Amino acid sequence: MSNDEYVDADTDVVDGVAKPSVRAALSRDRIVGAAVDFIDEEGLPGPTMRRLGQRLGVEAMSLYRYVPSREDLLDAVVEHVMAEMEADPDVVDSPVNGWQDFLQRLAHAVRRMGIAHPKVFPLVASRPLEAPWLRPPLRNVSWVERFLNALLEEGFDDDGAVGAYRAFSSFLLGHLLLEVAIHGADVGPLDTLEEDNHDRDLSEYPTVARLRPSLSEDQSAIEFEDALEELLRRLELIRNGTV
Repeated sequence: MSNDEYVDADTDVVDGVAKPSVRAALSRDRIVGAAVDFIDEEGLPGPTMRRLGQRLGVEAMSLYRYVPSREDLLDAVVEHVMAEMEADPDVVDSPVNGWQDFLQRLAHAVRRMGIAHPKVFPLVASRPLEAPWLRPPLRNVSWVERFLNALLEEGFDDDGAVGAYRAFSSFLLGHLLLEVAIHGADVGPLDTLEEDNHDRDLSEYPTVARLRPSLSEDQSAIEFEDALEELLRRLELIRNGTV
């Protein structure tokens, strides 16, 4: 960012120019939405308060009235994308056509959220939870309450409902972290898509070399559907007490 682009609020005040925070109305929702867009475009670590303020056309100090810290901002970003998922028209609060349909709808809504915001999804996976015994991506108590009640209403016992929550969370988290990495998300050790790995000499690994085109295919949608079907079959066994 050039010096010409930087908003120097103090110089503006001295020069009698209206402060940027006066020229552009701010709100917490506007700031958080801008942060989501920023991360979608540039990834993490993404927006500093200064850079986010620059994008909004205000000085950084104006943001602190609405978001007290960068940590608060990142938590708000997670809340924002989770709210988008909750607003997904396919999501239902309780089973309408059975528990399998309920979980299918929920799983695909989480995946759509991950695809829409792949560079935000690692925050969904890693930001502190409301309680240490919760699991992402169904990371808040209200979602877990709905999930457990849905399965209990459909014949799961307490242990089965808890086991289903754990299995469902592990499936979604594992699959989607891999998938968002394909879309450029920084997921740490899973992020294996660096450019300098593309021309790796495979002469000592003839089988890998031969099958590289197949290994490179993005089968995320098929794999997600197949793994979800297998998970539902396993949960049916849990529900029936046969595992």
